[in-house]
Amino acid sequence: MCVLDVAAKEAAVAGFLCAYPQMAQVECDHPALLGCADVAWAQIPGCPAGIPVLLRGLLDQAAAPEALRALNNVLMNSVFHVSAAMSAALPFLIRLAALPDIAVRSGLVDLLVVAAELSEPVDADNESQVRLLGHDSDHPEREWCRAAFAAHASALRALLDDETLPDGLISADDRECLLNALAPQKHPSS
Repeated sequence: MCVLDVAAKEAAVAGFLCAYPQMAQVECDHPALLGCADVAWAQIPGCPAGIPVLLRGLLDQAAAPEALRALNNVLMNSVFHVSAAMSAALPFLIRLAALPDIAVRSGLVDLLVVAAELSEPVDADNESQVRLLGHDSDHPEREWCRAAFAAHASALRALLDDETLPDGLISADDRECLLNALAPQKHPSS
């Protein structure tokens, strides 16, 4: 399993800034990013300080695809594990995904679905699941993400209930996955 280290995550942010240097200077008071500057991103284990730049980049039509690509690299530790920063980013991702004119809306919804899927508790009695995903006690980021989804349940429900969503943006399976992220979780034996 490939785990992205901090240097690779910093490189993802640097690569984005190299392609879109103007994003480092952009001040953003967009309501979807309210509180983003207050998060101590660099103090989150394995998290680069540049996440706000990537989140701001999602609002720029030209920079958004590259910002989303870099953000995916930064918020995932591997294909099976979210990073410790995912829970801090979820409120902003949910609010950004609710914006009808954001260029990468479907990619943001996909990222939310991945976060919801990978934050589900692991059944400690299921050997193959534990071997693939590890024990919940070794991955507190799952519980942090579940807490973030719960704390922002009204915003996520508003996104899911938005009647202006384009057909196919959120499949029935993805909708169910996101709704499950809002439901109280049974904690399997550990």
